[in-house]
Amino acid sequence: MYLHLGAEVMAKNRQIIGVFDLDTSTVTQPTKDFLSRAENKGQVINISENLPKSFVLCEENGRFSVYISPLASSTLRRRARNTRTFE
Repeated sequence: MYLHLGAEVMAKNRQIIGVFDLDTSTVTQPTKDFLSRAENKGQVINISENLPKSFVLCEENGRFSVYISPLASSTLRRRARNTRTFE
């Protein structure tokens, strides 16, 4: 199954490693460092035209991607739970 991340972007559920709230997770230095390194490596994909609310870490074939999403982490988690019931 797929999870809609916002702005017509979808990710396969099995590729998603984690969904993180930007307000709470970016308070810590390790998360800031991680996002900075990912951006420098070209792994960050911003799909949010407005204020971003979350980021989704995905992995496919050993390659990592970080999607900056306009959707709240709680919304994405709820959608992920709902799609798993149909698998």
